[in-house]
Amino acid sequence: MHATLDASRIKAISLDLDDTLWPIWPVITRAELALQDWLRPHAPATAEFLTDGERRLALRREVQASRPEIGHDLRTLRQELIRRALQRHDEDSTLVEPAYEVFIAERMRVELYADARPALAWLAQRYPVVALSNGNADVQRIGLGEFFQAGFSAQEFGLGKPDARFFHAAAEAVGVLPHEVLHVGDDAALDVVGALEAGLQTVWVNRGGHDWTHDSHRPHATVEDMQALCALLDKDA
Repeated sequence: MHATLDASRIKAISLDLDDTLWPIWPVITRAELALQDWLRPHAPATAEFLTDGERRLALRREVQASRPEIGHDLRTLRQELIRRALQRHDEDSTLVEPAYEVFIAERMRVELYADARPALAWLAQRYPVVALSNGNADVQRIGLGEFFQAGFSAQEFGLGKPDARFFHAAAEAVGVLPHEVLHVGDDAALDVVGALEAGLQTVWVNRGGHDWTHDSHRPHATVEDMQALCALLDKDA
């Protein structure tokens, strides 16, 4: 299935956040280190345990396997991971909340791609823009709230991409129909295939020059960054 982008239909933009507007893994790495540094004087054995990436991953998988109902809720998942690490080392489990606050404060300190803020300003002047993320970034805390008329995270909404209800919520939030929304994101399966199946037009932000591997679906357009998205929409306007 392949279609050409019809810019005349676009009445709103829904926009992924992580790896679309900023690279996520440097942020998570810093947040993990901040968490470990904070825990070290309070729960040294837990802090030491969490320094090992393989052990963190194994514990995360354990949490996900035992509590699949929180898979979409990164806050609860992270808190449960911290709780289990503390309990495993007979350390104070009342530290879960303050430890999580240290982690999430650092997680909100993102470094935008150079093209992101100018593109957001350009888009927000022309369309209502809705944040739509499976992550737990908060555009207000990050300092981008002025560009968004609404925002949804999977942990608050109760489900996330690729569920059609998540995309339809973005349309409803700004009073348009799903086919009048252009969804923009970096994840081929969650952002592009999910949005296509929900009836939205899509643009794939492919910063890494990856091959498209979903033969049954194709984005309406592919761009290398957000500046290229603005140029595409400006050209087609």
